[in-house]
Amino acid sequence: MEDKIIVCKDCGNEFTFSVSEQEFYHEKQFSDPVRCKACRDAKKARNNTRSY
Repeated sequence: MEDKIIVCKDCGNEFTFSVSEQEFYHEKQFSDPVRCKACRDAKKARNNTRSY
């Protein structure tokens, strides 16, 4: 296995999905990420400010 370069779905920037991250995601049965860390954090922040 080797590092993967992924293009962020939101900002279009490339980011590295390292071997250790891939192993963690596989172990937890997560899908590969589609957003870079900055965009994931921004999305979480937007979701946390919603009023119910």
